[in-house]
Amino acid sequence: MPKQPKKESYTINLIVSALCTYNNTIICLTDATGKILHWSSAGKIGFKGTKKSSNYAAQMATEEICTEILKRQTKKIKIKLKGPGPGRDIVIRTINNKGIYISEIEDTSPIPHNGCRPPKKRRT
Repeated sequence: MPKQPKKESYTINLIVSALCTYNNTIICLTDATGKILHWSSAGKIGFKGTKKSSNYAAQMATEEICTEILKRQTKKIKIKLKGPGPGRDIVIRTINNKGIYISEIEDTSPIPHNGCRPPKKRRT
């Protein structure tokens, strides 16, 4: 009996990691082991300069990730958010509006315990 080719299997639980900075929003789709399956960012889609930091750019990057999630026919996902940028709420809202079940939301923003001195405040 000849060997059959391996079927590519995907885990049911996927993790969406979003790095939301003031300048850009980067979103990665990984499986439970941490292997990156797809990634997207506002700069990858075609936004340049200050337009990368807009809510609309974060929404477009998230919609690209949502199409990948729907292709893989997963039951539920976990969201990891990092950073204080404007795209944080948009990532959750866009995934929820696409009908994808969110099982868990985790905030992995780094919190200093009186470490390095922060940069001085801007004068406007």
